Amino acid sequence: MENRSSGYLVLGICLIISFLLLGYFIKSGIATFKEYQRFVRVKGLSEREVEANRAIWPITFFVAANDLTELYNELDNKSEIIKKFLLRQGFKDHEITIGLPDIVDKLASGYENLRRLAFRYTATQTVTLCTEDVKGVIKGMKKLLEIGKQGLILTNDRYDQNPHFMFTKLNEIKPIMIEEATKNARQVALKFAKDSESKLGKIKMASQGQFSINDRDENTPYIKKVRVVSTVEYYIID
Repeated sequence: MENRSSGYLVLGICLIISFLLLGYFIKSGIATFKEYQRFVRVKGLSEREVEANRAIWPITFFVAANDLTELYNELDNKSEIIKKFLLRQGFKDHEITIGLPDIVDKLASGYENLRRLAFRYTATQTVTLCTEDVKGVIKGMKKLLEIGKQGLILTNDRYDQNPHFMFTKLNEIKPIMIEEATKNARQVALKFAKDSESKLGKIKMASQGQFSINDRDENTPYIKKVRVVSTVEYYIID
């Protein structure tokens, strides 16, 4: 009987100790759980200016005539003038494309006062340069009057007729910009933790924002501003 009583006593003590330890770990776990529910969401910005590395330059001109054969001859002659101008600027033949003309027959279009018009047919055509010589394009734009003096009527009344400058090397600067944005976000989170008399914990969640590439300003479209914003959530620990 004494041996059995001693066994019950030991078992009881073990159970008590187990319940105490269980209670401690449960309490500690709840405290840790609550602690890790506190977090701060911050944003980190990375910006930099880069030079465009590709340019598309459409040069559109206008011709008019009363005879279709004459009209097409004029289109061929003037597109050749533009092509030779671009070649003189140092661009390559394969970078130059001559588009199809847009021809309007005013008689077929129902113009009632055709006799008052000087020409029955009008046409516009575009010679497009696609090159990585961005500086060459900028220089060439300043010399465009040369072909105007050769009898070409140039048009640029539409957005798509203006030169377009692009930056296509985003993948080369993506990693370092993401790193910069993440570091900036951490600095903001550290400041928040310090001001709240807390400590910064591990990252709870992080998301990379979309990269944007825009002109720095309307006067220098060949200078681009690349921008990305990263959002990071950090746990806050007392």
